[in-house]
Amino acid sequence: MEHHFSPIDYHISLGPHEPVLRVADGDTIITTTVDARGFDSNREQTAPRGNPQTGPFYVEGAEPGSTLVVELDEIKPNRRYGFCGTAVAPNVVDPTYISELPEAGLAEWDVDVDAWTARLVAPESKLGELTIPLEPMIGCFGVAAFRGQAISTATSAEHGGNMDYRGFVEGTKVYFPVFEPGALFFLGDGHAAQGDGEIVGSGIEISMDVRVTLRVIKAKKIGWPRAENDDWIMTVGNARPLDQATQHATTEMLRWLQQDYGLDALGANLLMAQCVRYELGNIYDPAYTMVCKINKQWLK
Repeated sequence: MEHHFSPIDYHISLGPHEPVLRVADGDTIITTTVDARGFDSNREQTAPRGNPQTGPFYVEGAEPGSTLVVELDEIKPNRRYGFCGTAVAPNVVDPTYISELPEAGLAEWDVDVDAWTARLVAPESKLGELTIPLEPMIGCFGVAAFRGQAISTATSAEHGGNMDYRGFVEGTKVYFPVFEPGALFFLGDGHAAQGDGEIVGSGIEISMDVRVTLRVIKAKKIGWPRAENDDWIMTVGNARPLDQATQHATTEMLRWLQQDYGLDALGANLLMAQCVRYELGNIYDPAYTMVCKINKQWLK
């Protein structure tokens, strides 16, 4: 069944908030998100800044100890104006270089869905009007957090949250551990495009039209978010420092290979030794995000 939902209220934490809609296992939701500062498709501020989330959506049959599957069916910017930061975060350069960073501000982008491009229009620099292809993604999404917590949309943990991984694009299937009845699914913080790490603290921030399908795998317990597309399986670790995020992602991948792909511990370790790939999700927020990947060609 399809549900068309028009949000009115938004949340800047992922926790046990009152659900805005109840859906059945396998239902599809067509809705919208505002940008990271709370501005909608008309550039009117309708939510507080800080990655405001649409939702939460209660999914029938989702219980603690099960897994929520989120199919990202469609992610499309719904206005022309996007923005991003202008200066790389001090924590990703040498301390001696910080004084050479430009003043932090906002850059403006013209986002053309018909041409499928984003064009830098301000401020002026020697880069000129850089034009890049759109790669729309969801920066912050997930389920209600562990142990009844309401965790800020500025950060991330086992429940998902502000992971800012540029691989969370249309056609990707994402798995979340369920901690609350109904899972309580949230999403927001759309980016028209973004570099790895979100190193200026933002992608090209924009409001979105989104379509997601929600499914439940009962009696399937996972520890951290997982994902897959046509070519890769992926696990996500969220923590600081970055080595702890890497540990979470690596451990989750070792478990997944043994639980679902028939490998023993030795085989999983040997496969990852030569075939694992890592990608950086976020290295700006309070918790960093590391993604561990295995190509599906090795899983046949």
